[in-house]
Amino acid sequence: MCGIVGYVGYRDALDVVVDALRRMEYRGYDSAGVAILNGAGGLAVERKAGRLANLEAELAETGEQRFAGTTGMGHTRWATHGAPTDRNAHPHRDNNGRVAVVHNGIIENFAPLRRELEEAGIELRSDTDTEVAVHLVSCAYAKGATAGDFVASALSVVRRLEGAFTLVFAHADHPGTIVAARRSTPLVVGVGKGEMFLGSDVTAFIEHTREAVELGQDQAVVITADSYRVTDFDGNADGVRTRPFTIDWDLAAAEKGGHDYFMLKEIEEQPAGVADTLIGHFANGKIVLDEQRLADQELREVDKVFVVACGSSYHAGLLAKYAIEHWTRLPVEVELASEFRYRDPVLDRSTLVVAISQSGETADTLEAVRHAKEQKARVLAICNTNGAQIPRESDAVLYTRTGPEIGVASTKAFLAQITANYLVGLALAQARGTKYPDEVAREFSELEAMPKLVARVLETGPQVRALARQLAHESTVLFLGRHVGYPVALEGALKLKELAYIHAEGFAAGELKHGPIALIEDGLPVFVVMPSPKGRAVLHSKLLSNIREIQARGARTIVIAEEGDDTVRPFADHLIEIPSAPTLYQPLLSTVPLQIFAAEVAQARGYDVDKPRNLAKSVTVE
Repeated sequence: MCGIVGYVGYRDALDVVVDALRRMEYRGYDSAGVAILNGAGGLAVERKAGRLANLEAELAETGEQRFAGTTGMGHTRWATHGAPTDRNAHPHRDNNGRVAVVHNGIIENFAPLRRELEEAGIELRSDTDTEVAVHLVSCAYAKGATAGDFVASALSVVRRLEGAFTLVFAHADHPGTIVAARRSTPLVVGVGKGEMFLGSDVTAFIEHTREAVELGQDQAVVITADSYRVTDFDGNADGVRTRPFTIDWDLAAAEKGGHDYFMLKEIEEQPAGVADTLIGHFANGKIVLDEQRLADQELREVDKVFVVACGSSYHAGLLAKYAIEHWTRLPVEVELASEFRYRDPVLDRSTLVVAISQSGETADTLEAVRHAKEQKARVLAICNTNGAQIPRESDAVLYTRTGPEIGVASTKAFLAQITANYLVGLALAQARGTKYPDEVAREFSELEAMPKLVARVLETGPQVRALARQLAHESTVLFLGRHVGYPVALEGALKLKELAYIHAEGFAAGELKHGPIALIEDGLPVFVVMPSPKGRAVLHSKLLSNIREIQARGARTIVIAEEGDDTVRPFADHLIEIPSAPTLYQPLLSTVPLQIFAAEVAQARGYDVDKPRNLAKSVTVE
């Protein structure tokens, strides 16, 4: 969700800020704005509802000269409080026009703070929770113990706020300084030479520097052109720990590379994403995690596993259940993170919670992690973002090294998460002795062969795209699967809903006669994810029966099946063949045609593949 950027340096701040907002459009937003401290000692603000192009047009019309300055900040908003209108867009200013703020997250106690301001005679001009913060800073700067001290005024207000937030403040009286603070939503400092940056993520400043500092929970930072200073919310720097790191990808990784959409590029990057996630995780005959603060003995003591995640990550978690239970004989429960802590799950020191999050900042998953830690459970994070909050609060980490995923609907991060889940399963089997070392080595070797097979599946692209154009104007599509094909069916349906806004449902095929078969009608497209006739022969024959049942009722069957599976040909109106693979690894292959299909349907219907309506890449509020 919301993208935040801040800049202090020697460049034209407006150019830096607008370029950064453009690179962060993938996060999802419904309005955009900028605030620049100009050389005349003023604060210039412009904001517009809708796409960033609306803001750029307004800047061009009103004249960019009043935005000349080398300190500034910008924001792309995803509406929570108040409709996506010009008046609710960020940045917000105080009534004197001297202080500005941009904000990501939710200020949960904004209602009493708003009443306090209104009782003091201050007029609020928006429907947002954000606006209270800028007026409070203005009041603190005008009088009282922090009068005239911009940094102290901002921190005094931050201490009063409840909820999850990143706040960035600028003051016209302090044109070379920006103050920011974070609690439970992301903020990264970019460290340049003679310039400093702030961003919701590193794509905001990757064009200018690859040196970054991840802020921790309840930390604030003051940046000037030549320095940054990180403190707690009381302004104390002693004992405050930060995490400097070097970004291991460059600007080209965040650009389209000649593709019409980022998502198309990211689908094609999946062989590399799976391969890179495996690199370095098998050494001296053993599976190795990235940041393992759990001893083998602690893994041996695990007697139950919970997997918590949201959206596509949840579907990856469902696949983790099949692998971990098969390899370790441990019971595994997969939970939607948004439900996990509210149902009072039974956890103890022998429970391992696997938290899956592409961004590492997903609010529901983060709160699930914190609940698990409070119950003394051990937590292992799977994440694509180095140094994000969920990994920081976990006992062990496995990073999916796929580079930035710009498309809001997850593709390469999803396949990388599946791969990482299998590594976690093998690490548990290794520690518990439920697989011999040579068995672990063989499984890892088979995983290493998967990127080449994923690349072969990508060759089905033209066939799948042609089918997508035929079906682009259907109003409903169903997806069926058994065993590991069931989560793939769920993911296929989710992709079509996210990108093409089509009613789509995924079902376990065995449930067909328990209700969903009532939906079958003449011409209805139904995707069927077939298991291998060799690896799961019993399920294969049962799915053939399911196909016969839906064909008899007029369904149009699109079957994803293993190459050489001739038994399915008579029952497939459209057959998409994928290479043979071990049963547990087949989802790495069968998912890909469904991604291509959803993207092509969205394109055919004239939708923005990278920015589905109402969705955000990083959901940092519950």
